[in-house]
Amino acid sequence: MKKIGFSGTLDPITNGHMWVIGEARSIADEVVVFLSENSTKQPKFSAEERRAIVLESCRERGWDDVQVQIVKSDYTARVARKHGAEYLIRGIRTTADFDYENLIQQTNVEVIGGAKTIFVMPPRDLGSVSSSFVKALEGPVGWNWTMKKFVPGPAYRAWILSWLRKEWDGLWQRCDADAARQAHIDQWFERLTGAAAYGGTNRHYHNLDHLVHGLAEIRAWNANVQPARADADAVRAAFWFHDAIYEHEAGSSVSNEEASAQLWLGSGLAGDAAMADTVALLIRATDHFQGASISHPLKDAMLSVDLAILGQDDEVYRSYARGIRAEYAHVEEDHYRSQRGQVLAYLRGKAETGSLFGDAYFAEQYSEQAIANMNGELA
Repeated sequence: MKKIGFSGTLDPITNGHMWVIGEARSIADEVVVFLSENSTKQPKFSAEERRAIVLESCRERGWDDVQVQIVKSDYTARVARKHGAEYLIRGIRTTADFDYENLIQQTNVEVIGGAKTIFVMPPRDLGSVSSSFVKALEGPVGWNWTMKKFVPGPAYRAWILSWLRKEWDGLWQRCDADAARQAHIDQWFERLTGAAAYGGTNRHYHNLDHLVHGLAEIRAWNANVQPARADADAVRAAFWFHDAIYEHEAGSSVSNEEASAQLWLGSGLAGDAAMADTVALLIRATDHFQGASISHPLKDAMLSVDLAILGQDDEVYRSYARGIRAEYAHVEEDHYRSQRGQVLAYLRGKAETGSLFGDAYFAEQYSEQAIANMNGELA
């Protein structure tokens, strides 16, 4: 078969969609993804953004023979035939899918004279994966790690950046800002999520995932504890900046945390001097060298958010431990094991005495699991 088409809104494209595209490649010389721009739907990403995500997802797998065509105000099956694709390929997960897709197939062929449809059945582990399923995962603590299992890397990155953008804009209340202020806010978002900060390829743990997790933890803390709005915003801003600078150069005159605090103070984002000072103090509270001497009512919440990774489920914790090792790849193995063991023993001791999470909400959520996780890594 020379050419076959695959159609959908693909908002976002999932691993299930990728499997169907892979099947299409196995039976045709060319594959064209027909991306629907449906005015009755309100997708998260524009058609052009979705097109870029699909192409990047295919390139990551070395699929350079996949094209993407945006369909506007026309029947996909008819457009497919115009582009030389006599067949469309569709994944069938359930009998309900078959009944629906069979009706569409009959309409495509008998009513509009479009391409015929080939049905394929995905493997069991992809049987429940759909765009709507993936969308429904967003929100609770850990949603990003769950989503990562079901979508290709470019789709995942685009989704969490979109989520982070909403968090960022909500923090600074963009709707009340003038054009210059909005541009300044935009620049700092790009900087913090870009290659020089959390989006850097050398970030294996202190990365965009860490940022999403911490902000989701703050959301949950805010909903359950209900602090003052200014307090919640201060913790949010501090978390955005606390690992903005993360390097491993020996002999630096200031710590990463102090450099991050200085970056915050120079950002010009704070609404007033009180907020600027509070956020800088909370960033410094995460510094091993300065933290013990810092006292602030929000310190326990800030440190608890930063340490919440220790109390996640086993799979997430093991991924975190691998990420930490990767960030310290420059450290020889025996030395790393010795130093990491000391850190874990210290933190486990705090957890066993009930002082690892100074904030009561986090202590109740994570203390027990944190002890189990650290015992496992130490072993």
